[in-house]
Amino acid sequence: MTATHDTTYAFRVARPEDAEAIAAVDGSFTTSTVFEVAVSADGFALREVTVDPPLVKVFPEDDGGHDTEGEDSGRHTCVAVGADGGVVGFTTVSYSPWNRRLTIEDIEIAPGHRGRGIGRALMGQAVAFARERGAGHVWLEVTNVNAPAIHAYRRLGFAFCGLDTTLYQGTESEGEQALYMSMSCL
Repeated sequence: MTATHDTTYAFRVARPEDAEAIAAVDGSFTTSTVFEVAVSADGFALREVTVDPPLVKVFPEDDGGHDTEGEDSGRHTCVAVGADGGVVGFTTVSYSPWNRRLTIEDIEIAPGHRGRGIGRALMGQAVAFARERGAGHVWLEVTNVNAPAIHAYRRLGFAFCGLDTTLYQGTESEGEQALYMSMSCL
């Protein structure tokens, strides 16, 4: 159990019975800033710009894929459980032994529980899993319009390491760019 901002949360490996609650976590966000991406022959640059009205991003429904069976495979889902026993957040990760990379596939915190350290604690759980597996680094992808997440990842020690300007073509996120971030977990 971890107490954050006068609320107690428990963090544990997801169980099969958590699947429905995990799927129900609202990962949407609202932001008044986004990161503009400028690509050049030598790389890319980011500039945070204000958007008015604020951008409301609702992600398309997920196809599942959250491992609720435990830590035996390279995939792992950890949940944050509130005082009432309900799932209020989760992170799903996968480990690739060939390059010793732990990929954060998804992290979501229910809106009413954001800003209470749950994301930091879930990332701590992911890093602990990475270390158990022998990972050298943790890697993630985030859309350039998710300024709140980008700021949070940077506070956690992630740095930009790549860009994909085509990842979202033909999807509901057309026009956005995928930013890649990583951090060492040694």
